[in-house]
Formats: sequence, C-alpha cells, structure tokens
Amino acid sequence: MSDEVASRRAAPVLVAAAGFLLLTSSHAHAQWWKRAPVDFEECADAAEKSATKAEKTAALADCNAKFAGRRKVGGGYTYYDFLQDRTFDIAGPNPTPEEQKKIDESYTAYLADQRRNNEAVQATARQQREQQQQQAQQLQQVVLRTEVERVPVPVERPKVQQTVSARSKSAPCTKGSFSCEWPRLSESLSEIKKLFSPTPSKPAKKS
Repeated sequence: MSDEVASRRAAPVLVAAAGFLLLTSSHAHAQWWKRAPVDFEECADAAEKSATKAEKTAALADCNAKFAGRRKVGGGYTYYDFLQDRTFDIAGPNPTPEEQKKIDESYTAYLADQRRNNEAVQATARQQREQQQQQAQQLQQVVLRTEVERVPVPVERPKVQQTVSARSKSAPCTKGSFSCEWPRLSESLSEIKKLFSPTPSKPAKKS
C-alpha cells in the first residue's frame, strides 16, 4: 500500500521533470536555429563573440569555408575569385550551380588570354634579341673595317733594273765614254775577223 502511494506521489514529479527537460530541449533547439548564420557576415559576428582567440580564429575559418559570397552595399552578394583577381555578382551567400559554371567559363577564357599574352611577350623578347644580335654583328663589321683601313699599305719598291734601263734609254750617250764607244769597236772587230778568216771552199761537183 505504501509503495503504491509513493509511486503515485512520484509520478507527478517525474512528469514535471520530463516536461521541463522537453521544454528546455525545445528552447535550446529554437535558440540554436535562431542563431544559425545565414551568410558570412552573420557568421563572422557570432565568431567575434568567441571566448578565446583560438576559438575565434577557428570560427572565422569555418565561416569562410561555409560562405563564399560577401554582402553588397546595395543588396545581393559578390564572389571574389582570387585566381582571376576579379569579383562576380551572385544572388545568395554562395554561388548557384549556374553561377559557378559562368565563373569557371570566365576562368577558362582568362587562362587563354594569359597564354596569348605570354606568347606575345615571348615573341617580342625574341625579336629584340635578334635585333640586338644583328646590331652587334654590324658593329663588329664596322670595327673590323676601320681597323683594316688604319693599317698602312706597304709602298712598292722601284725596280732598279727597269729604272736603270729606262735611264739608259732616255739619257744621251756621252762621246768618248766606254759605254758609247764599245758598240762601234765591237762592230769593227767583227769586220776584221771576217777579213782574216778563210772562206770555206765549196765541194766540187761530180761529173
């Protein structure tokens, strides 16, 4: 009998306790849902209220991972793509699949432009190197030509024999000199030799 009374008395207490726990749980769940951030700015505001600096840093990192967009002053959000170094307008705190597709297409076009720009820069640099090489070769040729022009050309020595012969032909013969008298003496001696030399007889003809 006493056990039944005790059970009846304890039942309201247990019901009250269960109700309190259920109410507390529902209130906590409602508070959590109410505080759930809808974008990066709300998440960052909640992270600022963290107890320690480490918790704040971790909470901000979590906010950055959850929300890619940032609020715009006039409404809406923007998404910054650091690979392209530009921003895109998006409707919500994160890009939709269609918005993300446009961002990716823009990045592909950005890479193509970068590649073309790099090729143009390389071509310009290559042309400049070739022009510098041509200018260096032309300068080297000018220097060599100048050095050759500075070297003195040796003067041809006169031919003594030709000069003497020319002088002998052009200079008049001095009368009484050996050089002038010797040709006439040589002719006279030849005539004398012919006088004293017997003339060879012709062989007789056979009958």
